[in-house]
Parts: sequence; C-alpha cells; structure tokens
Amino acid sequence: MEQGFRASMNWLHTWSGVVLGGLLFAIFWMGTLSVFDREIDRWMAPMIRLPAAEKTFSLEVLRPLYEAAAAAKSPFFSVGLPTDRDAAIRVLWREPSGPVHRFIDPGTGVMLPDPGTLAGTRFIFPFHYMLHIRFQDIGLWLVGLAGMAMMVLCVSGVIIHRKIFTDFFTFRPEKKPRRLILDLHNVTGVLGLPFHFLISLSGLVIFWATYFPSSWQVTYNGDRLAFFADAYGNVIPKGRSGEPGGMASFDAMAAEARRLWDGSALRYVFVRNPGDAKSVMQIGRLDEGIVSSTYDAAYFDGPTGALISYRNGTAPVMSTQRFLSGLHFIQFHHWSLRWIYFVLGLAGCVLIATGYLFWLESRRKKHAQLGLKGVRIVEGLAVGSVTGMLIATGAFFVVNRLLPLGASAWGQDRAALEVWTFYLVWLATFAQAWARPQRAWMGQCWTVAALASAAVLLNWITTGDQLLRSLSHRHLWPIAGMDILLLAGAAFAAVAALRLSRLSRIGRVRHA
Repeated sequence: MEQGFRASMNWLHTWSGVVLGGLLFAIFWMGTLSVFDREIDRWMAPMIRLPAAEKTFSLEVLRPLYEAAAAAKSPFFSVGLPTDRDAAIRVLWREPSGPVHRFIDPGTGVMLPDPGTLAGTRFIFPFHYMLHIRFQDIGLWLVGLAGMAMMVLCVSGVIIHRKIFTDFFTFRPEKKPRRLILDLHNVTGVLGLPFHFLISLSGLVIFWATYFPSSWQVTYNGDRLAFFADAYGNVIPKGRSGEPGGMASFDAMAAEARRLWDGSALRYVFVRNPGDAKSVMQIGRLDEGIVSSTYDAAYFDGPTGALISYRNGTAPVMSTQRFLSGLHFIQFHHWSLRWIYFVLGLAGCVLIATGYLFWLESRRKKHAQLGLKGVRIVEGLAVGSVTGMLIATGAFFVVNRLLPLGASAWGQDRAALEVWTFYLVWLATFAQAWARPQRAWMGQCWTVAALASAAVLLNWITTGDQLLRSLSHRHLWPIAGMDILLLAGAAFAAVAALRLSRLSRIGRVRHA
C-alpha cells in the first residue's frame, strides 16, 4: 500500500511539473526579479537615478498635476513618495486616452522626462502575479493554479524522496548528465523547500478575496465597498457628487498625518474623485521596520482638509493575512534578507528547470526507440520556458537601452515597443526550439550570454554609468548591482553553453 501511495505521488509530482513547469518558471523568474523591481526601474530609467533629497520637499509642487487630473475627471490621483530604494516622486492619474505617469525630482521640484518604459514595477512585477492578463482575472487564476501546483510539488517531492536529507548533501558534478541533473534538482529542492512552500502559500493568501469571493459576497451582499471598509479600513466615497470642489493644502494634511503617527515618514498620497466636492485624500504611513504589510492610513476631506478618520495597526482577523502579505512582498528594510529571497528565488528557477531536464533525459532514449514525439514537444516547451524566458528578459533590457526617448513605431509608444519585443522574442525562442531541437539549449545559452553582456555595455554607452563609476557613487549602487548580476548571468550562460558543446561533441564521437 505504501509503495502504491508513493507511486501515485511520483506520478502527481512528475506530471504537475511537466504540465505547469513552464508557467511556474515564468512566475518564479519574474518574482525573483521583482525582489529588486525598484532597482531595475532605476537601471531602465536613467533620469530617476537621483541621490536622496537633502531637504524636505513640499507636496504643493504636485498641485499643477492634481489640477490636470481634476480637469480630466480622473477617478483618482496617486502619488508614490520617495524611499531609500526610489528617490523620485511618482505621480499617476487617468485621462480618457489612458493612464498618465509623471516623475518629479523631490530635491528641485522639477518634472523629469518621461522614461518611456514600464520597467520593473509596471511590467516585471505585474507579470509575476497576473501575467498581464486582466480579462476576467484570468491571469490571477492562472497564477493561483500555479501556486497550488507548487505546493503540491513541494509536498509530493518530500514524500517520494525517502532519503531527502541525504540527497541534500549529495552532488556529483563528475557523474553523467542525468545523475548530475537529479542531484542539482534534489539540492535546490531541499534548500528552498520551506521558502518555496511559504512563498506559494502567501501568494495565494494575498488574493484570497479573488479566489474565495463567496466568503465576503454572501456576508456583505456583494457590496465590495462595505467589505473593504471593514476588512481594510478604507474610506471610499460612493461616486462623484458632480459638484466642483477644491483641494486643501497638501502640506497641511501631510503634517497632520505625520503628527498622528509620531513623525513617521509617509508612503503615498491617494486622492479619490479629484476636483469633486466629495474628494477624499488618503495618506499612507511608511513603516519599513516590520515584516507585516502596514496599511495605516489617514483620510481627509479634500476641499476642507478636515480629518475624517485614521487607523493604526490591523484588526485581529486580518493580522495573519497582513503578515503573510508582508512576508511575500518583502517591502521591509532588510537588504540581507532581500538577497536571500533573490537567491532562493533563483534556486526555485533551477529546481523547475532541472525537473524538466530530468524528465527529458530519462525518457529521451525510450521515446526515440518507440517513435514517440513526446520528448521533442516537451523539450521545445522546456527550452522556450527556461532559456527563452531569459532571452526575452535580456531583449527587454537591451531594447530599453537602444530606443531613444520618445520613440514610436506602428502606432506604439516606446514602452509598448519594449513589451512587444519581450513577447515576440519569447515566442521566437519556442519556434527555434521546436525547429532545431538538437542545438536549442546550447544556442539559446549563448544568446543569453550575449544579451546580458550587451545590456551592460549599452548602459555604459548610453548613460556613462560604467561599473567603476556606479560603485563610487552611493546612489548608483543599484545600477552597479544590476550590471554585476547581468555579467554573472552572462558568465553562467557561457559556461553552460561550453559544457553543452562538449557533451554534444562527445555524443557525436560515440555515435560515430
């Protein structure tokens, strides 16, 4: 009976990985990059590579932009305030033609040029949790399915590996490729097991209201605003009044919010219904000293500036959800832990990739003898999902440095051209993998190395921020870190390509 149970778990582990491995790799890869999404933003948008502001800036510099949002009857006016990881002020509102993003230097109050890129926070991070598929929340559901699959893979992997701790200390790089791949799979699996399980669980908990809508729809009769008011403490006006209304002093409301929180820094400013008599300003507190996601906010009546309400802490029923969300988003100030997240995220990518490779190597000979095409189909899927995703990301970085500001083509602006490049290159890697399966892994590894190296070189040429200069200026350390990681990735990809080339030559000699 035990043997039959292990066999069923082995089947579940194998086919969950084969069917959803490509989706899981994309999610894990983009999630790993999202650990440093703000740093990626600064690399891709040189105009926001700013030193920290030496003096407190006035929020009144935002008033002209607020008035533009009010004139456009935007439903909101959002301001992201500077932090240690992001020195620029980010402003967002919506016009009939689409969203409008602006960046402001807090030190001077000067509006910065439009960077023309979605970069890390607007492309890589959203891809991680919803694949940029917004229709009917399909992207969220696909990511939720992948998260459940990752938890199943973690549990079934523990069950089928009887010597799981022995496997963790077993790595034989001199052995045959199949044995080497399995050892690497086991080591990365055991190393990151708690992290991979918890990060998948916390990802599901973040979107519990989407995955389990009946839990609040029944209780609140489908009233989303009432649910958010109770669960999150939000004060949300029900629509616009239709009457015009001004906006009280930004600085006065910000000062009152700081007083409520004993001088704490502010995280954001969010105005609902700008320019309306029922506008409400929400000011969020910045607290990077704790793990839990803090949603402390103060609410002010827009036209008068009168305090409506404010909240400190979280209701007990939501405290667990807040903690797990904070653990997943890692917005707290802890650089060592951020690097650990990054390394364990990469370990998850290696785990998924080696799972694919082991399946292929264990079935390649048998499928060839039986004339089956399963290995070729899965190999094309694996190549495009793994090295193809790396190539698409590299192309995204390279085209960012190649396109001039304000570039457009075929009715698409610069940011859209970067995104189209990512998807078209990614699609091309699948086509190349199925068309030339014998050289797909090696060729795409060389492409990864070339693109990563080119990105570093182009950053130097287009901005002048070469590695030594970046290391010598504190506010450019994120740029140096990005360049170093790109060069390390290029080196690993080149070593992998050389090893694959040697194995290919050995295989040809044996067949001869």
